[in-house]
Amino acid sequence: MTTIALSAVSRWYGSVLGVNNVELTIGPGVTGLLGPNGAGKSTLMKLLYGELRPSHGEVRVYGERPFANPEVARRIGIVPEGDSFYPRVSGRDFVRFLMRLHGLDEAASIEATSRALKRVGLEEAAGRAITTYSKGMRQRLKLAQAIAHGPDLLILDEPLAALDPVGRYDVMELIRAEGARGATVVVSSHILHEVELMTREVVLMSQGRVLATGNVHEIRGLIDAHPHRVRVSTSTPRALAARLLEFSGIKSVSFSEERKEVLAETSDPEHFYRGLAELVLDQGMDVSELDSPDDNLESVFHYLVGT
Repeated sequence: MTTIALSAVSRWYGSVLGVNNVELTIGPGVTGLLGPNGAGKSTLMKLLYGELRPSHGEVRVYGERPFANPEVARRIGIVPEGDSFYPRVSGRDFVRFLMRLHGLDEAASIEATSRALKRVGLEEAAGRAITTYSKGMRQRLKLAQAIAHGPDLLILDEPLAALDPVGRYDVMELIRAEGARGATVVVSSHILHEVELMTREVVLMSQGRVLATGNVHEIRGLIDAHPHRVRVSTSTPRALAARLLEFSGIKSVSFSEERKEVLAETSDPEHFYRGLAELVLDQGMDVSELDSPDDNLESVFHYLVGT
């Protein structure tokens, strides 16, 4: 079954081309929309949920044009790229107000709001003003209002932004659950590792074009052909560096006691992340932050477009 169908879709902003001649179909389950910043992901998502009208071509969602179409809008939940809150309103009242706009009566909106806030871990903070929320809490609130009415289609623009590691795990679990219940979920990111934990189906974008669609393992193979750097923050950089040297595929390891970090380069990222998780979970090794300059699609897109 096809949820989304785009045929020769382009969108211009004056003389700037946002998306260029996109042909794409997406069905139920989770699909990752991947590409570096400026690839056209946000523009494509706005076309899907009807904020933008295509300059050329046709967008169909459940067989209908989504632009200015309230029937389609009722079936969609959106996590937009930016924030737009009523700051002095509580998280609970914000979500409940949006549920009323979706057409739920008062009792149903209260129930849906409570259920959604609990799913995203904001139950205890629901009565607080949004001005007191951290960036991560605001991101969770955006997700709560997107899922509260039980949409058939979720369009999530960088939903893991500003979340801590626990929050990222929780949101990824929620996204997988939404796909498993039969919803169509389109989730954007510029980090392959994040999307890989949520789905195997990906759409690759660069410079407004769809370069490839298919299974994430093929994309992972392209990335893993390149040296892969990982930066790890830890209170014990010397000890962690020594343990990482035991990993297969390690090409180099350096550490800084002053910055409390270790920088490793590996040719086997999958083994590296699995081994690091074992050090933390099974042996109590301290790791406070994990970052990979190479665990994104920039190099792959350069490879695919020949630049």
